Amino acid sequence: MGYSKTLAVSLFAVLLLAPAVLASDPDPLQDFCVADLDGKAVSVNGHPCKPMSEAGDDFLFSSKLAKAGNTSTPNGSAVTELDVAEWPGTNTLGVSMNRVDFAPGGTNPPHVHPRATEIGIVMKGELLVGILGSLDSGNKLYSRVVRAGETFLIPRGLMHFQFNVGKTEASMVVSFNSQNPGIVFVPLTLFGSNPPIPTPVLTKALRVEAGVVELLKSKFAAGTNTRN
Repeated sequence: MGYSKTLAVSLFAVLLLAPAVLASDPDPLQDFCVADLDGKAVSVNGHPCKPMSEAGDDFLFSSKLAKAGNTSTPNGSAVTELDVAEWPGTNTLGVSMNRVDFAPGGTNPPHVHPRATEIGIVMKGELLVGILGSLDSGNKLYSRVVRAGETFLIPRGLMHFQFNVGKTEASMVVSFNSQNPGIVFVPLTLFGSNPPIPTPVLTKALRVEAGVVELLKSKFAAGTNTRN
């Protein structure tokens, strides 16, 4: 009798918890929710909505990705973001886009999008696209040279990079299933964090001497830690 009662309570608890475990971002309850980026209202997922009477219709269109970025950067690449901060009309819709331009030999260094899957198309040139699996896949590197008109897929949360292997400029456009996919650049995060990760932690983790870590930190010091 006691066992049956315990089992019944456990099953009831599982049923109560199931909706929370299976829950995803809620569907929007209106046609549009143009982000009020200066709004003060509390919002759990996204930004408060502007009144539709004040939204106009420009929020449905953007020409920001039409112009190539300046690739005269340390990485030889330029990222033009089109997330909710740049395109308020995407608020609550769970989508955003980026354009990335590459000089010959330019790279979009290893990074992670913690909140989104990414799908992209190479618009010009040829890019080496690399995706690194987790320990589950033995840290395998999946890579291929992707050429103009071809597409690629980056699963959510996996580290990846792109590198221009061609002799001319290259560009790609990517989209995300999040209005704010987030980004964690591996080199910048390790060596340019604020405050810095203690050097002994990095020497142990990377199995190098302290001088190597300090040299790398100097490359990503405050004021030089741009993403491009």
